[in-house]
Amino acid sequence: MAALKVAFIGGTGIISSACAPAALAAGHDVTLINRGRTSIRPVPAGATIRTADARDPAALDAAIGDDNFDVVVNFVAFTPEQVAADIDRFTGRTGQYVFISSASAYQKPPHSLPVRESTPLHNPFWQYSRDKISCEEILIAAYRESGFPVTIVRPSHTYDAASSPIHGGWTMIDRMRRGLPVLVHGDGTSLWTLTHHTDFARAFTGLLGNSRALGEAYTITSDDVLTWDQIYRLLGAAAGVVDPRLVHVASETIATVDPEWGPSLLGDKSHSVVFDNTKIKALVPGWTATIPFEQGAREIVDWHLADPARQAIHAGTVATIEKLLGP
Repeated sequence: MAALKVAFIGGTGIISSACAPAALAAGHDVTLINRGRTSIRPVPAGATIRTADARDPAALDAAIGDDNFDVVVNFVAFTPEQVAADIDRFTGRTGQYVFISSASAYQKPPHSLPVRESTPLHNPFWQYSRDKISCEEILIAAYRESGFPVTIVRPSHTYDAASSPIHGGWTMIDRMRRGLPVLVHGDGTSLWTLTHHTDFARAFTGLLGNSRALGEAYTITSDDVLTWDQIYRLLGAAAGVVDPRLVHVASETIATVDPEWGPSLLGDKSHSVVFDNTKIKALVPGWTATIPFEQGAREIVDWHLADPARQAIHAGTVATIEKLLGP
């Protein structure tokens, strides 16, 4: 494929920080448009940086200027208003607009497994997911009515070394290391899929500039399916803990005391999910996720242990545990 002129709105988040280097490695000309405030995930060498807050329409327009792009990817669009503005902004100025949606938009609880792109979009529990569904509806309507060249991507739980997939992050790992009880939602046996961000990026890069992807939606996840107890135990093992003290509490009970954690549990993580990645594998021949969470867990623990500043304790997580389990 010829080199593409690609704009990433975002570019230094969990997912995009792997996608930018992958796009550069594929030979594309990559421009990142973001606030320029990250210190966790560095900007990849070779990328052009334009500073703007994507939530400020005037600043975003100024950063884009009169440029046209072969591909525009918005990693930080979360509301219908944002994607409607992007349709106006990029109509006639890009050959492909990629919207990063969420697999949490799929029907919850799912009526059948595995989850496929044909699974209905319906989430009565989590506003975040409902907003993503509304964004998709607006974009697909624009594709049908005027040919706006959208491609929709639905990642599930994608992580990197700096983002532990368990609520509270390092706080929970630290509790394991100190022999303290660790809160796990439900009975710990529901199935969950974790995807390393570099695995995601390799599939994602195959979508860029691909005309067969226009008007389509793609799930991109690993095939590595684990129970939540396994996820916690693998993180514990990476931290040198053989038998962490896992305490199970109903998701509904957690939601009553933790308004931050609750919606993502009831609207996503408390339900078993297994994904069918056939569609993306057909479009990107040879792609498969190769990094198991055993490796990812070691990366997470090593990253945190490398710098004491990364080992902050989250007061909200501690408060929730103490409310439910006692001090």
